[in-house]
Amino acid sequence: MPLNRLTEAMGRALARYLQTPTGRYRSYAVTPLPLLRACLRPADILLVEGDTRISAAIKYLTTSTWSHAAFYVGDPDGCDLIEADLERGVRYVSLEHYAHLNTRVCRPVGIDGTDLDRVVAYMRASIGRSYDLRNVIDLARYLLPEPPVPRRWRRRMIALGSGDPTRAICSTLIAQAFQIVRYPILPEIKVDPDDPVRREILHIRDHSLFAPRDFDLSPYFANVKPTIERGFDYQALHWYDGGPGAEGVSRPSPPS
Repeated sequence: MPLNRLTEAMGRALARYLQTPTGRYRSYAVTPLPLLRACLRPADILLVEGDTRISAAIKYLTTSTWSHAAFYVGDPDGCDLIEADLERGVRYVSLEHYAHLNTRVCRPVGIDGTDLDRVVAYMRASIGRSYDLRNVIDLARYLLPEPPVPRRWRRRMIALGSGDPTRAICSTLIAQAFQIVRYPILPEIKVDPDDPVRREILHIRDHSLFAPRDFDLSPYFANVKPTIERGFDYQALHWYDGGPGAEGVSRPSPPS
């Protein structure tokens, strides 16, 4: 077997292993699917708390609960999201695929309609791109859920290897899409020393260094919570009494 075919076969086997659920995942606040779908708009970012081996490694390397980012387009026929999958490359996927996981919606604020269309078009044009599974070294970085590296070096590990981590982590592909219209995510902020008023200048960070949590941390993306968007009234909630022999639910009495 030629070396390229051998390494690609090894890469596919390693990718399948990394995509296997760990069996230890526990969800706490899963948003009901109809509520989530009603809340989403095109160009929203769906952050996902994954349950696979590679998810565990990404969460550790980025010190975040979010291990994956998907881009919402809202097409019919189950093509709700665009994501970069380790095995299948950049593809469409339905919201149902993540219905059992904790998620967060991040929305670009104030983006121009024309620029939004350009971002969506870039993501659509990326469909079919695939990860080079012959680069086994690039995949092997995720084998240890908690690699023994200093915290300041962990994010750099995400960009290690092939030089094209877009295929492995969808956040980098999404970052590229927003950078074509110069919409900020987490730019480097530096003060212009030649400016008498010391204005801050934004510098674009390399897309390979973006992680899913950056959309959560970004001051330019709003965190949208479907339960609150629907109209939340805590006084309308029904609570289980929890006492001995208690039946059904009850509303707590107001404090005296």
